Amino acid sequence: MSHLRYESYKDSGVEWLGEVPGHWEVKPIKTVTSCNDEALPENTPEDYEFDYIEISDVNSSGKVINSTKHFFASAPSRARRIVRNGDIIVSTVRTYLRAIASIDDISQNTIVSTGFAVIRPKSVDHSFMGYMFRAEYLISDIIAKSVGISYPAINASELVRLKIPLPPLPEQQSIASYLDRETSRIDSLISEQNELIALLKEKRQALISHCVTKGLDPDVKMKDSGVEWLGMVPEHWEVTKLKHLVIIKTGFAFSSEAFIDEGIPVLRIGDISPNDAVDFSNGKFLPMKYKEINSGCLVISDDIVMAMTGATIGKAGWYNLPEPALLNQRVCLFRTNQLNIQRYTWYILNSSFYMEHINLTAFGGAQPNISDTEIADYYVPLPPLPEQQSIATYLDKETSKIDNLIKESESTITLMQEHRAALISAAVTGKIKVPDVVAEV
Repeated sequence: MSHLRYESYKDSGVEWLGEVPGHWEVKPIKTVTSCNDEALPENTPEDYEFDYIEISDVNSSGKVINSTKHFFASAPSRARRIVRNGDIIVSTVRTYLRAIASIDDISQNTIVSTGFAVIRPKSVDHSFMGYMFRAEYLISDIIAKSVGISYPAINASELVRLKIPLPPLPEQQSIASYLDRETSRIDSLISEQNELIALLKEKRQALISHCVTKGLDPDVKMKDSGVEWLGMVPEHWEVTKLKHLVIIKTGFAFSSEAFIDEGIPVLRIGDISPNDAVDFSNGKFLPMKYKEINSGCLVISDDIVMAMTGATIGKAGWYNLPEPALLNQRVCLFRTNQLNIQRYTWYILNSSFYMEHINLTAFGGAQPNISDTEIADYYVPLPPLPEQQSIATYLDKETSKIDNLIKESESTITLMQEHRAALISAAVTGKIKVPDVVAEV
């Protein structure tokens, strides 16, 4: 789709921004907004309850995805900034996370972390300003002016000195309305793709669950497994505890103070990636001497690793890296001497009934945990070794087809997100003229 351009442009004087429409102004953010206007005083009643948003509750797409309730007496000391509908919250620490969000529908008693700058539009349309903070040039400028390597940050006073392009107010409103409409359309398409991915994942898990409990032969004679949740299994299969199928090991509580930039990687829960692999792109490392000292918790190629706590409890990953890693606490590994059994075990751990077992036996409420004893005593259906191999081979092939469809949908989502971001940036910086803007003033 081609877009209109404005009749004339001028140099903005801002390196990241380039040219802007000739009738637009370029001003520091602070000239049209206020920053960090309100905060909870220290004499706030201890029983004052509020919804709290921290940096991890805002994703890189500009959405508030979570909040937690706190009483003032037990809240984190950084839970202080008061936020109102119409504000924009901008993370001033770890700015590379792009945790920036417009606040549109929150309760009156919402508090955000002092790691955010709370920008309150004054003589500017708040919706336009919200989109402005999604412009790539501004986000890049914020990141570029942040100080620090491992924990880059920008002062709020420096943030509001950054310059932005400003069309006349009616044009701001037209641009915001156009973007509301277009981003809503794109978001609907993204939602449809996410629903498709969810259905494909359900299909994948159902296929795995059927094959590892019923086998591949639809005419095989069945018997009662003796396990209520498992039901009927092929007559010639055994039912045994998981500990009789694989070795299960748990990790060690390594001190974060010993972490270095290079060395032997430490496999943590966060390193088990969404694609069932292990990703050390944000990994932690220890000196190589730890390899010998802690040889009992080494992860080696073809081990299966699993999260034992938190929101991703039960999430499994296949360790296929050539060099070993050290297993951190609250992660366990599964290992056999035969790859065929290991592949079959992998599919057991990816079945719906195994996840049900995790959910039913986990303890700890908001931060669920499962013990290695509960994992080891889990009953699994066990066909003869050749049949394990056949099932694993079949599932390798069929799940690969489903995984490819999921990847296609994920790629489509990525392209739509990129288009969304580019459209916002182009509209709020005047690189395109939105259809609602009829004439320059």
